[in-house]
Amino acid sequence: MSLRRRRSRAEKPKAAVDMTSLIDLTFLLLVTFIVTLPALEQGVTIQLPQAKADQLPLKDRKANTVTVDALNRVFLNNKEVTSEELESSLMAMVAEDPDVPVLVRGDERQEYGNIMRVVKILHKCRVRKMALVTKE
Repeated sequence: MSLRRRRSRAEKPKAAVDMTSLIDLTFLLLVTFIVTLPALEQGVTIQLPQAKADQLPLKDRKANTVTVDALNRVFLNNKEVTSEELESSLMAMVAEDPDVPVLVRGDERQEYGNIMRVVKILHKCRVRKMALVTKE
């Protein structure tokens, strides 16, 4: 007599894989990457200047431009101005329209702190819509 059990036609062999250990491993790897990724991105310690900027200017409005060239000259709408003239002009613009958009363009050879001095003037004048311009 045969020890094999005969299967009926409707009954097929069933394969089962226990997924519990694979799910545990996946969550362990996910948590590991979430914890270690910020530490990898913060590898270099630098001292950044402090400044604040709110929102980007509206795209459908004509924005005023403040440009700092490689020689540290400041231009407001392509007209050279001093820091005091820039501040008084921006104060007048903000008094006329509180949501006046301003784009800050800085030469890449210029020091970061010089660009941030202009951004601080914009903040002091309470310019709400400001953006830093870069090339694509």
